[in-house]
Amino acid sequence: MTVKVAVIYYSATGTVHALAQAVAEGAALAGAEVRLRRVAELAPDSAISQNPLWRRHADVATSIAEATIEDLAWADAFAFGTPTRFGTPAAQLKQFIDQAGGLWREGGLADKPVTAFTSAANRHGGSEATILSLGNVFYHWGALIVPPGFTDPAVYAAGGNPYGTSYAGPPTTDGPDDTALQAARYQGRRLAQITIRLLEGSLVTDTAAGAVRAGAISQTA
Repeated sequence: MTVKVAVIYYSATGTVHALAQAVAEGAALAGAEVRLRRVAELAPDSAISQNPLWRRHADVATSIAEATIEDLAWADAFAFGTPTRFGTPAAQLKQFIDQAGGLWREGGLADKPVTAFTSAANRHGGSEATILSLGNVFYHWGALIVPPGFTDPAVYAAGGNPYGTSYAGPPTTDGPDDTALQAARYQGRRLAQITIRLLEGSLVTDTAAGAVRAGAISQTA
């Protein structure tokens, strides 16, 4: 079974972008069809140009398609990435999420697996709080949160964050280290695998329910 996974993220200097690519790779390795999408930048160009790494990534990121609400409607599962901003998601990602009210009211976000990942300059810079903050959104959606947990050695090697991959380190041109990327790939793979299991189970349930209904009809015919 092929499932559809949307990896939607905001990245200023490229760190979360690299994690998002790794999450997308992991989901694809599990057999998922993946859309990698960045949310729109809200900061003024003058502010971006004051930081060489931000300017560099902003110019490179234009090759990545911008996320739309249609990507959420298309997907069977989501992965959201953001740098931490005082222990909460970046405004750019939050602004995108705030546009999903219509799809939420239609029930288009319910029962879909979702996971999150982040990055901060310091190990205690708010990574866990940022992922937990996104969890509040997912509760409202009725989505099914899929954390990496302590389910693979890659999680331990990257620092042991069971909530989601979280790279800690100052922005550099080299991006996150290999252990963080391996953890992100595992997280994407796990998300896709759980989604496959859920959808395959729903097919079995639907088939069984159909058989029961057919039997009831034949008995009353």
